[in-house]
Amino acid sequence: MAIGPRPPRAGRLPAADDDVELRYHVVHGYRRAYRYAGRGPALVLIHGIGDSSATWAGVLPALARNYTVIAPDLLGHGASDKPRADYSVAAYANGIRDLLGVLGIDRATLIGHSLGGGVAMQFAYQFPERTERLVLVSAGGVGREVTPVLRLVSMPVVAALLSVLGLPGMRCQTRLVLGLLKRLGTDLGQDEPTLLRLVDALPDGASRSAFVRSLRAVVDWRGQVITMLDRCYLAEGMPTLLLWGSRDGVIPVRHAHRAHAAMPGSRLEIFEGAGHFPYTADPARFLAVVEHFLATTRPADWSPERWRALLRAGRPGSAVGQPDDARNRAVERELQSESERSAT
Repeated sequence: MAIGPRPPRAGRLPAADDDVELRYHVVHGYRRAYRYAGRGPALVLIHGIGDSSATWAGVLPALARNYTVIAPDLLGHGASDKPRADYSVAAYANGIRDLLGVLGIDRATLIGHSLGGGVAMQFAYQFPERTERLVLVSAGGVGREVTPVLRLVSMPVVAALLSVLGLPGMRCQTRLVLGLLKRLGTDLGQDEPTLLRLVDALPDGASRSAFVRSLRAVVDWRGQVITMLDRCYLAEGMPTLLLWGSRDGVIPVRHAHRAHAAMPGSRLEIFEGAGHFPYTADPARFLAVVEHFLATTRPADWSPERWRALLRAGRPGSAVGQPDDARNRAVERELQSESERSAT
C-alpha cells in the first residue's frame, strides 16, 4: 500500500520561498544555521561542498507542504560558524545527528547532494536506526573520478590562490570563464549560474579555509579519497533513490550506475541533459520523482539482528573472492582498482 502524499503532476512548479524560516542553534559551542519549514514526517536536505541550504530554495517549500523539512548549513558553510575544525564526512554526519537531537527528531529521510550525498550515506551507516530512506543526488563517495577543478584546488599551492577571488574584478573574470564553458557546450558549463553562486559564497578567509578543509577531507590531486562501495551491502532493506544528471561535469553519471549496482533494491533516475544540480535544472521533475518515491516506499525497519547478520556475511562475493553476479563483479573491480581509498 502506498503511503505519504500523492505525487505531483509533471510540470508543477514549486511554491515560493516565503514561509521557509532560517533558524539558528548553538551546538557544542558553534552556531548552526538551518532552514525549517512544514509539518509531517521529517526530511533532511544536505547540500554539497561550498554550498548552503539556499541551494534547495526551488524545491524546499513544495516539500514542506507534506513534510517537516530541515535543511542545515553544514559547519563551515552558509550562515553556520566556520571554525578550525573536523570537516570529515563522519564529523558532518555527527553534526546532523546532534542537530536532529536538538530539534527532537528521532528518524528522518535524508536527501543529500554531492558531498551531502556522502554525508547522508555516512549518516545511514553510523545511525541506521535513525534513517528512514536515502535520496542520493549526484553523490560523492562512489568512484575516484571528480572534476579536475576540485582536484587542483585540493593542492596546497592552488588552494592558497583562492584569496584572489576576493579581489576587485575577479567575479567578472569568473563569469567570463564559466560563460565560455557554457558556450563551448561543456558538461561543467551546464551549471554556470549555480557555480557562480558558489564562488560568491567564498567572500572571506574563514569561508575559503573551511571550503579547503572540507574539500581535502574527500578529494586530493588523484580524485575522491573515500568510498562507500565497501559497505553498500548494508543498504539492503533501506529504500534508496539515486538521482543524477546525464551531463554531470563534477561527478560523472557512470557513478550513478555503479552505486545502483552496489545498493540492493535501489531506484535510479537519470535527468537527461542536466548537470551536477538536477534539482535546479528541472525542479518540477525532481519534486515529482522524490515525492513519488516517498509515497511508494515504507521507512526502513531497522533491526540490530539483521544488521549483525549482514555484517557477519560481509560483502557479496568477498568471502570466497568470487563475486556472485555481474553487478557484484563491477563493484568488486572498482574496489580492487581503488583499494587505497579510505573506507571512512
